[in-house]
Amino acid sequence: MSLLSQINQPNDLHGLSDAELQDVAQEVRELIIDTIGEIGGHFGANLGACEIAVALHSLLDSPRDKVLWDVGHQAYPHKVLTGRRDELSTIRKYGGLAPFCSIFESEHDIMGAGHASTSVSYAVGLKEAMRRGVSEDGRVVAVIGDGALTGGVAFEALHNAGGMDLPIVIVVNDNGMSISPNVGAMSRYFNRVRLHPKLHKAREEVEVGLTKIPAGIGERIERLGPVLKESLKAYWAPGLFFEELDLAYVGVIDGHDVAALREAIGEALEAERPVVVHAKTVKGKGFAPAEDGGLEGMEKWHAAKPSSIVKGAPAPTTLASAPQPKGAPQYTSVFGKALVEECRRDERICGITAAMNSGTGLNILQKEMPERYYDVGIAEQHAVLFAAGLALQGMRPVAAIYSTFLQRAYDQIVHDVCLQQLPVVFVMDRAGLVGDDGPTHHGAFDISYQRCLPHITLMAPRDEAMLVNMLRTALLHDDGPVAIRYPRGEAEGAPLPERPTPIELGRGELLREGERVAFLGYGYGVPLALGAAARLEEHGIDATVADARFAKPLDAELAASLAADHELLVTVEENVLGGGFGSGVIEALSDRDALGEARVLRLGLPDRYVVHGKPALLREEVGLTPQAIAERVAEAVLDPPHVLQSA
Repeated sequence: MSLLSQINQPNDLHGLSDAELQDVAQEVRELIIDTIGEIGGHFGANLGACEIAVALHSLLDSPRDKVLWDVGHQAYPHKVLTGRRDELSTIRKYGGLAPFCSIFESEHDIMGAGHASTSVSYAVGLKEAMRRGVSEDGRVVAVIGDGALTGGVAFEALHNAGGMDLPIVIVVNDNGMSISPNVGAMSRYFNRVRLHPKLHKAREEVEVGLTKIPAGIGERIERLGPVLKESLKAYWAPGLFFEELDLAYVGVIDGHDVAALREAIGEALEAERPVVVHAKTVKGKGFAPAEDGGLEGMEKWHAAKPSSIVKGAPAPTTLASAPQPKGAPQYTSVFGKALVEECRRDERICGITAAMNSGTGLNILQKEMPERYYDVGIAEQHAVLFAAGLALQGMRPVAAIYSTFLQRAYDQIVHDVCLQQLPVVFVMDRAGLVGDDGPTHHGAFDISYQRCLPHITLMAPRDEAMLVNMLRTALLHDDGPVAIRYPRGEAEGAPLPERPTPIELGRGELLREGERVAFLGYGYGVPLALGAAARLEEHGIDATVADARFAKPLDAELAASLAADHELLVTVEENVLGGGFGSGVIEALSDRDALGEARVLRLGLPDRYVVHGKPALLREEVGLTPQAIAERVAEAVLDPPHVLQSA
């Protein structure tokens, strides 16, 4: 019987020997390789965190003691050890385990995760509440890493933790990666530290040796006391950055040695001050293509696709790169290629990503024109401020950031870009329902949180051809920022223009004329509206369909004419209804005193967080499919109401 099969709760690890715990960590790793290789999911970071998870739970009494996992895509081992081992095969599936930590899923998930760099702030708040006696006291450990320490909020929390002298432990899971290789000075600092794991011992030997110099010299040096100590620490200590923030530093520890981790973390837990334990791990540990493939291998295997691993090795189709059937291109690649062409057209244009180069399509620019490509790390606030600085000096920056991650830079959009009317272009991939990553990653709010801002222009393409034209339009617009949103995945199969054609700002487009019902779609809402109109036609309703193209400035004239000439005006968007595109249409009609007897039906995402699952399942759940939309419309206009049958 395997050891792991006997671990049903974390306290089952208590009492096991170091050797047994090392075996448990390896069994967890093998379970993740076998399971995630079959069903797909976050992969490399989890393989690197197995020993850390085992070491922590062997020392702590969860959930009284708190373990906080930053980002959450390194927390699969934690899930396995906290009663969810047999459910791992359901992770990221509709109705299955959440893709990240979720307080609604387990008492051992102390915080919700999904966005990076938050764990230390949580830890500071948790421990302060304990210290004030508001909750039961317990030990608090934050595990931060896989690039999350490049986020600015993490540094704010470190500063606060040291200043408050809170006895928390911060485990830095240093694998040199996030999804792509880490960038920036902190990454270079850690690289330097990792190369000198014996610096602590060397520093101590120098301190002692200097005080033993004969002829009274050693005594005089010893009297220098703190001055000497600080000078030596500045020269030798790899943890100087943390020490200067009043955080004790322990490291560098082998993050795959359970005994070493237990010793270091155990000592840190006994300290009456905040301690940083620096553990060096390998992203993809135990899976040769990731472990031995260098940075490229670790990046490739950040996540595994379904059925990509068989018997612990890449599936033959993965190795053979079997040709895939041709279909519509991905929106992401269409944008990436279009941006390269725009950069060739105008030397002022550049691309900025916050550690998501391939996810946003900027890896194409990185390869073709690296001098026009910037990766600032997991630091969305800085990305927007950096873009603002570039724009102030005449450049035309394109900040390509997922809709859900751009939320993290909202103040910078408001205060530093919109207020100053700077020509920054925001390109938001993953707008709408993204699927298996769930509510932390759904791009459900960007229309609402941007539409209220002065000076900004909002547009969304109905297909890939429109995306190319909209990017050209945005980069020719000098009078303020522009935000373009588009969904994840395949585009609509529209032929791309040979040369991009700018679009008139604030002008929608009529796609088909009908009567009784008019659809006004925005972005992905347009193909949905066209599909719904086709289904209604089969049942005797000839619907008009228009593409708004802009949520701001809205084509109020088009909206008013549609409302006046039809029994029902239906707005369709993949954004929450509150403050969204449909709300903007009603506001525009009201401002023109054009509501009158007009009936407006708004269709979009509900006022709740949508769970994880395949996008098709989620759209069925929320009623954003052509069939569901057609049924809603038929119910509204047919007398008596008529339920449509699927075609």
